[in-house]
Amino acid sequence: MAEETKIEQGPTAKPQDWILVTGATGFIGRRVVENLLARGFRNIRCLVRPTSSAHTVDGLMRLARAGQRLDVIQGNLLSPDDCAAVTRGVVLVLHLAAARGEKSIPMAYMNSVLTTRNLMEATLRHGCLRRFVSVSSFVVYTNSNKRQRDWLDETCPVEQHPELRDSYCFAKVKQDEMVTEYGNKFGVPYVIMRPGFVYGPGNEGLTGRVGITTFGPFLHLGGGNPIPVTYVDNCADAIVAAGLAPGVEQEVFNVVDDDLPSSRKLLRLYKQNVKKFNSYYVPHFVSYAMCYLWEWYSQWSEGQLPPAFSRKLWHNSWKKTKYTNQKLKSRAGWVQRVSTEEGLRRYFEACRNRLA
Repeated sequence: MAEETKIEQGPTAKPQDWILVTGATGFIGRRVVENLLARGFRNIRCLVRPTSSAHTVDGLMRLARAGQRLDVIQGNLLSPDDCAAVTRGVVLVLHLAAARGEKSIPMAYMNSVLTTRNLMEATLRHGCLRRFVSVSSFVVYTNSNKRQRDWLDETCPVEQHPELRDSYCFAKVKQDEMVTEYGNKFGVPYVIMRPGFVYGPGNEGLTGRVGITTFGPFLHLGGGNPIPVTYVDNCADAIVAAGLAPGVEQEVFNVVDDDLPSSRKLLRLYKQNVKKFNSYYVPHFVSYAMCYLWEWYSQWSEGQLPPAFSRKLWHNSWKKTKYTNQKLKSRAGWVQRVSTEEGLRRYFEACRNRLA
């Protein structure tokens, strides 16, 4: 349960106002609900998929305390009627529902972009929205035209051809474009959040920014790069903070923690605290050459080899880059609640439990 904190005073939501959280049973979404309840908000509406298990839904409903109302509604964001129903009377939308794992671009587009459009259309119909927080991802950044070891911040360009990366990158780029368009054309007061790699209990995998096992052994590709991680509770707190902070409409915020571990350090700690395995370091110029050759052969074979690796992916995931959370701190008033040391301790414990 999130730590008790004083409700932040701002123009977006008061304790009695209705707040909508989509993707509320997800890895981050559940923590967002906990965070809102811990801040003292009393009317929270959660949209969950019809396929959500009864156990998951019951667990979510039990988070509410005396005097707090937590409505869990099953619905589909592809349905305009469902969107209209869940947004009625809502002043703050925290939109975390996302299409992860979709292999095809059309399916990813439908379940990320069209769903977001339906939700924003519904808020326009009711006319009571004060802030729409859309959760995006670091994957949208291109990072191609920057020198190595440069800073990646909110001013950096996004992929112009995300369809050449993967379906998730494509969907998130187009979702951001949709949100921005509705803000510019219809005055929707939006904020876009772009977390780095969100880790913690519930997501025990080792990020691909450290390395991959595609070719059999674990290839360590990150080297000394800082890994843009954020502990799940810190990420949830950042999303809520951006939803409540006054005067940040039409802003984009990157979400990373302080004291980011290097890829080499994170891999070493994982081996020490979770399990030991052999890994092989691949220098950056070699990993870049591997991506170039994979990309070339995929094009030459006309897609017989799927374009799983490319120079675009290399620039986004393994290029030497520095990250900052200064805008999130200065504009949204966010501070890191769970230290990186404590976050990693909880993460490693969850990893051990999963493997037990």
